[in-house]
Amino acid sequence: MSPLTYQQALDYLYSFVDYSLTRQLQYSPEKFDLGRMRAFLELLGNPHLKYPTVHVAGTKGKGSTAAMIASILQAAGYKVGFYSSPHLEDFVERIQINQVPLSHEALAELVDDVRPFVAQIERLTTFEITTAIAFLAFLRAGVDVAVIEVGLGGRLDATNLVQPEVSVITSISYDHMKVLGESLGQIAREKAGIIKHHTPVVVAPQRQEALAVIREVAAGLSAPLVLVGDDYRYRVGIHSLDGQAFWVWKAADQPRVDEWIENGSEQFEPLRFEMPLLGAHQVDNAATAFAVADILRLRDWEISDAAIADGFRRVKWPGRFEVLHREPYLVVDSAHNQDSALKLRLALEDYFPGKRAILILGASEDKDIEGILRELLPKVKTVIATQSFHPRAMNPEVLVQLVHRFGYPGRVVVPVEEALAYAMNQVEGDSLVLATGSLFIAAAVRQTWREHFRV
Repeated sequence: MSPLTYQQALDYLYSFVDYSLTRQLQYSPEKFDLGRMRAFLELLGNPHLKYPTVHVAGTKGKGSTAAMIASILQAAGYKVGFYSSPHLEDFVERIQINQVPLSHEALAELVDDVRPFVAQIERLTTFEITTAIAFLAFLRAGVDVAVIEVGLGGRLDATNLVQPEVSVITSISYDHMKVLGESLGQIAREKAGIIKHHTPVVVAPQRQEALAVIREVAAGLSAPLVLVGDDYRYRVGIHSLDGQAFWVWKAADQPRVDEWIENGSEQFEPLRFEMPLLGAHQVDNAATAFAVADILRLRDWEISDAAIADGFRRVKWPGRFEVLHREPYLVVDSAHNQDSALKLRLALEDYFPGKRAILILGASEDKDIEGILRELLPKVKTVIATQSFHPRAMNPEVLVQLVHRFGYPGRVVVPVEEALAYAMNQVEGDSLVLATGSLFIAAAVRQTWREHFRV
């Protein structure tokens, strides 16, 4: 039999149930069955247990934080597997080794290899099969460590069979409420499902309701709790569109930091790092990534301050407050709930004071569109409603109706290529073009810009 082509491999993967494409989704053990995933991995020889892992959950920032951790570990000399979802433009971006995606040929070969085992397990999903393929790819590549981002929730996620060196929980906010729960506490309990017995868990700054649940779960599992903002503290430094600097220090160093703050002590300065990712929220993520690296050091991993600095400098995480062009400014972001839209608005006010956005907006119909609009519209001149090819994409006519209810102008322009062309023709000196609402819109605008507009 001839080997699979890349397209045949993708067709095979997508022939299974893909809950990321499902409009009405109930989060239940029947649909998200770790017993099914466990049996599948056992058939493959449990590749996920053959190398150390770092497991990252959260509502927002988990991808950025995971990318930073992977970059730091690579800079420290480790061969690093990195698994994340969804992808921006090419499916193989989900499975990377030292920041290089798998080749199309490698993915097709792996899909071909697992097909006989898939046939032995009923009701496997696209995400479960892809996750197992990532675990197998990392084993075959001989990685020293893998950084694994949770797909949805945590407790019942297909990735939650790893036995990590460190668990990580980034910012928790309201998203996937119909799936994970209507309260912040319920959502936090699902995310905290990745915490393992006696395994340290690094927790980014959280609202009190979420933190109380995480504390309870960690205590019940005797998992050491490391709180960013308390055990590890940080401050944003100078920042521009080229990047930003920040300081990080441990709570035990606070007296010396006090002296440095007040008197400019020459004997001590907290660690200072620089990174290309923009927005104050990325400093929250960076402080979390630093704490993870420091916990690994306490567990005898060789990670120098210089490696951490190099990892931050080299990190890449496109599609998140990414400036694609200047004069006029074109920014893409993947904000898809009210909390991330608030962070986006604060970043706009910080980096583009006085400018209003011509907003290219598309979103999935299960998102809190009104919450997103409530945060962004004060910075918006007009809204261009468009639509990605995603099955859950909201009808742009409905989107415009919502915009009009808030008293702002809006119009439908589809497809994304025409929406971008229209927006670029409307931009003036006091405005910029911003595309957001989903990762799929960010990806489509990035690809359109690269192929049709960039010179």
